[in-house]
Amino acid sequence: MKVLQILPQLNIGGVERGTLDLSKELIQQGHESFVISGGGILVDKLIQSGAKHYETPVHVKSLKTLSLAKSLSERISSIDPDIVHVRSRMPAWVNFRAFKMLQKKPLLVSTFHGLYSFPIYSKVMSFVDHSIAISKTVEKYILENYKLDKNDITVIPRGCDPAEFNNCPIDPGIKANFFNEFPKIVGKKVLTIPGRITKWKGVAEFIELLSLLDSSYHGLIVGPTAKTKIKYLNKLQNKVSSLNLEDKITFTGSRRDIANIYKISDVVFNLSQTPEPFGRTMIEAIACGAKVIGWNHGGASEILSELFPQGLVTLNDMNNLLKTTNQVAASDSLPKENIFTANRMTNSTINLYQNLIIQHK
Repeated sequence: MKVLQILPQLNIGGVERGTLDLSKELIQQGHESFVISGGGILVDKLIQSGAKHYETPVHVKSLKTLSLAKSLSERISSIDPDIVHVRSRMPAWVNFRAFKMLQKKPLLVSTFHGLYSFPIYSKVMSFVDHSIAISKTVEKYILENYKLDKNDITVIPRGCDPAEFNNCPIDPGIKANFFNEFPKIVGKKVLTIPGRITKWKGVAEFIELLSLLDSSYHGLIVGPTAKTKIKYLNKLQNKVSSLNLEDKITFTGSRRDIANIYKISDVVFNLSQTPEPFGRTMIEAIACGAKVIGWNHGGASEILSELFPQGLVTLNDMNNLLKTTNQVAASDSLPKENIFTANRMTNSTINLYQNLIIQHK
């Protein structure tokens, strides 16, 4: 079986990691893997695994990008794949035009990775033989917004790699170095909220929670800040100062050691104000043995209902959040073993490909 995946770029991110994981598994099972993208830092890793990569600027959100359709159709013809899998909207539009030029059309699959805010622009993701939704939340969104039959959608949750996210004990030296870097957390119950600094991620609510908790807790706000969000970061830092929480909350910035931070944490939070399509940080934290608390909506609700229901909290109910935090932090109860693995995701996707090929013979 030949599979061609098309995505904007191969930089760090959930879509990119999923592409690499799937490509690697395809090759290990004896299939051929091809990827078209605008390039990125993960290209070398992809090629080293045995896949073929063709750099094409399908990531540029411009009408000019649609002019790539002819060269893309020629590339698809030369590869002659059984499956073309589009993973983002701009590449999907280029591919849509390219398919019109093909005499022999492969089966076309798309993955809805999000709850897209522009349904008309996103409609191209439904012009396929089959769609993958990364959660039941996303499946519901597809059924409500596009003319797709439920039988033409398969829910395949994202997964994390156990080699990176696991509950193996943290190296004592690494833990000591972290405590040296952030001495305010020593002897405290560590609460962590990971993710980009942006309003909808719920960092303001996390700060409010710390203001309600006693001095036995310390909060870590872990994640990068885009240049466009510097003003919002300053607003959050001013809020911490106005509430006299400088000794109780630490902004770590972007970190490469997030798995170790999960292992150091007593509780990890997902307080996104809008429903997340999935909630990857939650399964990463659970895979590392951390307890997790999140609002009861979107993908977070699906994950917690399955693995740690005692961590579910009614959206924006701060009293309930405070109570649940104290209870979960004090409890010896841990989440169930993580079932949302990269291996499950890749095998489910490959099985779907094979079933589609059989159905369309």
